[in-house]
Amino acid sequence: LNIVYNILNKKYLNVIPAPLTVGSLQFGVGGLYALTLWITKLRAAPVLTKAGKSAVNKVGFYHMSGQELSMMSLNAGAVSFTHIVKALEPFFSAMVSGIMFGKWMHPNVYLTLIPVVGGVAYACLKERSFSWLAFWTAMGSNLAFALRAVVSKSALDASGGELGENLTSVNLFGMVTIYAFIQSIPLFLLGEGSSFLDLWQKAVSAGTSTSVDLVKGLIVSGLFHYLNNEVMYLALSNVHPVTLAVGNTMKRVFIVVASVLVFRNPITVQSAIGSVIGIGGVLLYSLTKQKYEELEKIKAAEEAAEAKPNGRFGKK
Repeated sequence: LNIVYNILNKKYLNVIPAPLTVGSLQFGVGGLYALTLWITKLRAAPVLTKAGKSAVNKVGFYHMSGQELSMMSLNAGAVSFTHIVKALEPFFSAMVSGIMFGKWMHPNVYLTLIPVVGGVAYACLKERSFSWLAFWTAMGSNLAFALRAVVSKSALDASGGELGENLTSVNLFGMVTIYAFIQSIPLFLLGEGSSFLDLWQKAVSAGTSTSVDLVKGLIVSGLFHYLNNEVMYLALSNVHPVTLAVGNTMKRVFIVVASVLVFRNPITVQSAIGSVIGIGGVLLYSLTKQKYEELEKIKAAEEAAEAKPNGRFGKK
């Protein structure tokens, strides 16, 4: 889903380079898809409490910010370059999770993120398609998506109907998308105004695309974007945000390869080496995290056994 979306998205931006407006309209497509499912009762519609609306509004802002920054990065540079930078997402997720929610892991787990960060940094040095705008917007996207994942995980873990009813992972993302669409409207109006319509008209006049092709492309890319993130929310309901970020990094390898094949963007040997180091770091992170999680489970089981009545702290 993600590979197809990124290819379709870049092709669309090549025709209509209005990233903020395109991103906003893709939110709109996703929001309409979610509303259709609720109206037809194919899914039970969520009902948010006041606390739920506040939480979804916050996640919606992070989702909107991350996606719009990603769109700006993709518009400013090559797909491969953007996703090399976005491979740093596990680092941002680990920091956000620890600083904001106090969910720290074993120090050795964080050490495995060093080759991820170092590999990406090395890959970006002397990259032929390097762009400071593409770099900083991708970095900003990393931070926004890290905040989205951690706050979403907190919302998904909330119990007792505190945030609302029928707030499953997929329904949460549906609400987040609708909020993101509403929040993105003033952003694209201020940032791009009516330039989207002018670019649309130029594309049609030049004969590169028809209005039907452009509408179809917008709908298809919007649906792929929505479905890809819906699957991500299903995964987020079962894993740690940092683990999800690592999975996203692995996914970016396939995106980079696909983008190079489709758009013929050259990648230097240095970029390839840096990418391999970064992906190796991702694998190391996964194995190290799994090891310490198992050790923590063993320790917890031993402490629980000792706390029983016949244990060391029980009755004699």
